[in-house]
Amino acid sequence: MSQGTTQLLTLIRREVLRFVRRPYNTFLPPIITNSLYFAVFGVILGSRIGSIAGVSYIQFVLPGLVVLGAISDSFENASFTIFHGRWNEYIQAVTTSPMSNRDMVSAYVTASALRGIVTSLLIIGVGLVFTSVPVANPVYLIAFVLVITTLFGGLGVIGGLWASDFDYLTVMNQFILRPLVFFGAVFYSLEVLPPLWRSVSLFNPMVYMVNGVRYGMIGVTEIDPNTSLLVLTGATIAVLAIDFLLFKRGYGLAE
Repeated sequence: MSQGTTQLLTLIRREVLRFVRRPYNTFLPPIITNSLYFAVFGVILGSRIGSIAGVSYIQFVLPGLVVLGAISDSFENASFTIFHGRWNEYIQAVTTSPMSNRDMVSAYVTASALRGIVTSLLIIGVGLVFTSVPVANPVYLIAFVLVITTLFGGLGVIGGLWASDFDYLTVMNQFILRPLVFFGAVFYSLEVLPPLWRSVSLFNPMVYMVNGVRYGMIGVTEIDPNTSLLVLTGATIAVLAIDFLLFKRGYGLAE
């Protein structure tokens, strides 16, 4: 194993252990939150709404909740660890190491994506308590989850470098990302919207993520999954390129 690979794996291991050792802060909240979502939206409202697109309402909303948990935790993990490292001035131990900028970014994004994937699995596990969880197109499901968690891990790196205090991180996650997901057809079908608002919704990138994961899980989508996956992959590559450039220039790292 080369020295570069060893350094990369070591940083990934450190970042993974950072959230694994805090299960009450990282794993318990999504379990509790999504149990409430399933109980209220899936069981109580679902019994009145009935089925959508040929599946039960609780199965229809499950993919959207998976996306919500995955992107929130991927973004939060990367943004917090970068900002916390800057705040406490220990990120210099990484930036002054022999690691390349590519390996540094790869380690932070990989660890954050892994947290998003774990959160996705936990939400699916909670869903199994309330309903059966179909997997109609496993290849698409895996592809969308990997791309989405990597994309928001990369966005989290940008957020962590840009934020000047902890409030910035809260604003980005709670007041930008989550509302976009809630208006991304998590709890409703685009078909129920008036034509104008349906067209407006198509400008929300979360719509494509939710529909992509929904296609992977229950085989239902209102947007071509191949187009969605292609666009999201392109966005992920662009975001990672920005991450590498910011690390190379030392943006937010040297103050």
